[in-house]
Amino acid sequence: MTELDQIAQRYARRDAGDRYSLLRPEVWQMWQERQRALLRLLAQRPGRPEDWRATEVGCGAGGNLLDLLRLGLQPAHLTGIELLPERLSAARAALPEGVRLLAGDASAAPVADGSQDLVLQSTVFSSILDDALQERVAEAMWRWLKPGGAVVWYDFTFNNPRNPDVRGVPLARVRQLFPAGHFTARRVTLAPPLARALPLAYGLLNLVPWLRTHRLVLITKP
Repeated sequence: MTELDQIAQRYARRDAGDRYSLLRPEVWQMWQERQRALLRLLAQRPGRPEDWRATEVGCGAGGNLLDLLRLGLQPAHLTGIELLPERLSAARAALPEGVRLLAGDASAAPVADGSQDLVLQSTVFSSILDDALQERVAEAMWRWLKPGGAVVWYDFTFNNPRNPDVRGVPLARVRQLFPAGHFTARRVTLAPPLARALPLAYGLLNLVPWLRTHRLVLITKP
């Protein structure tokens, strides 16, 4: 069984229920915090959003691509890549027809080298337990970028001892995956178990940097 098959199996075992619903107070606070941090980084990018081209690895049901559309990117300039067929179907239902959606292995996706202003991944690499596949996907993402383009990385940094299906990706590993990049990193997102237990205290607890478990990183290609 390949690592891609195992990833699909691991996702199939998960029963998240409404854990990631934006109607949950801890979820919308995590989302809003991440969006504020991301918009601050993107506001410093050259050019106009309507001219940017962007690809997301592991686009899921299309939520991040919808956010890029709201930012001003054009449907014809967006590509989403997703391994799981049911998630790809959900993305197709949610996104405009002009958005290009691709199924399967991101490392082999037909995205032209040097064609993208942004390449995004959100909690994808923490689900890839095979180092070699991580490296192949990272190499593909880097190839797709134009000079001056950037990887937008969001993932958690610590292992979850209660979930062997994922592993944290520390910043040192991200630097190994993108050794030629220029890094701008922000520590974000209150530890999810704590956020779920004390959602009304999210803002207060999130003032403590070591309680934030994820990193949002802009990795610029020279």
